[in-house]
Amino acid sequence: MAGHSHWAGIKHKKEREDKKRGKLFSKLSKQIMSSARQGGKDPSLNIELQQAVEKAKEANMPKDNIERAILKGVGELDGVQLENIRYEGYGAGGAAVIVDTLSDNRNRTGSEIRKIFSSHRGNLGAQGCVSWNFESKGFIIINLEDYSEEEIFDLTVEAGVEDFQGSGDGVYELICAPEDFQSVRDALKKNGLDYESAEITEVPQSYVDLDINDGRKTLALMDELEDHEDVSNVYSNFNLPQELVEELSQ
Repeated sequence: MAGHSHWAGIKHKKEREDKKRGKLFSKLSKQIMSSARQGGKDPSLNIELQQAVEKAKEANMPKDNIERAILKGVGELDGVQLENIRYEGYGAGGAAVIVDTLSDNRNRTGSEIRKIFSSHRGNLGAQGCVSWNFESKGFIIINLEDYSEEEIFDLTVEAGVEDFQGSGDGVYELICAPEDFQSVRDALKKNGLDYESAEITEVPQSYVDLDINDGRKTLALMDELEDHEDVSNVYSNFNLPQELVEELSQ
């Protein structure tokens, strides 16, 4: 899971930048609306909505904004009709890229996503060309220097954790089935264990190792995709060379 961890750190920095640009609330509202429309307005019965609401709260989105987005999603308030559209393609060096969008204009969004891929030496492909290599999973990152790997494993495996890895510096990655995501988080909270991030995401089954030049190009592609107003999530399967990881962490 090294590649995913590297991107998780980069994505965290990216989210802070999004807040400064004032784009994050708009994206979060769209995610809340879409989740509510698909699974209902009760977060306790709709895990995708629960996750979207938690992200909004972490970003300090006002409660009224969250509630309005939920009501728009279920049709109790007038709002824009959004469509979930997934795009798939490749970045420089052959890294697979999945782009999930929420759009009120399929033609406009598709044209703009294609242009972004082309401008970074990537290629937009047909639906299904890379998604076969990804699986929807709960993915939780915790940083607990005071606990051993064995202790974390014992606390979480009974809650449904399928894969567990520690990096040796107190950072642990937990992977579980989407239906076990809530029980794993509950187990962590019950034992007073905080997590750095927790989401249901697309986890790649295999990875592509990039050299430093293709790594920079692929990161530029990911950055511009995430900046796009209609993009809700971007997933990839690249591993960055260590020298680029160190450069980005400075």
